[in-house]
Amino acid sequence: MKKIFFYLIGFLMINSLSSCGYNTMVQKDETVETAWANVQNAYQRRADLIPNLVNTVKGAANFERETLESVINARAKATSVQLSADDLTPENLQRFQAAQNELGGALSRLLVSVERYPELKANQNFLELQAQLEGTENRISVERRKFNEAVQDYNTTVRSFPNNLMAGIFGFERKGHFQADPGAERAPTVQF
Repeated sequence: MKKIFFYLIGFLMINSLSSCGYNTMVQKDETVETAWANVQNAYQRRADLIPNLVNTVKGAANFERETLESVINARAKATSVQLSADDLTPENLQRFQAAQNELGGALSRLLVSVERYPELKANQNFLELQAQLEGTENRISVERRKFNEAVQDYNTTVRSFPNNLMAGIFGFERKGHFQADPGAERAPTVQF
């Protein structure tokens, strides 16, 4: 009889551990990692397109060297900042985003400067690359939003009772979100 009682207690403990939320937290952690990989993929796509854009601009216009160099340098800096899914702290995300913002700013200056060169604007290769960059920026925005949603779902699970107890035991910690840049709430001024 004692043996049956111990088996019953063991069976109940195993069943209670299976519903402790561990597997759910692992699944959500993997979702966050996948979402982060998609964000990195979108940024990599942009970094891969930039050399083509720069070469097209160089070939089609006698262009401002400083603008091209700032794009090339910003791309090098943005691709050198690596962040793994295990290091998704708010500070690391800010550092990563700062490098990406520098690249975005250099690209904006490049595209504004192109307005001075009508023959470049009419170049079909440039128009296609410009459309690809615009699409890439949209993809980055979508992937960042999906990443933030995955992080929110994960953080909610890790912080909810009783999962927070198991999360502490098994080392599941909150992950950081992408946040808007300071001043992003103000609309940019466009002047011609």
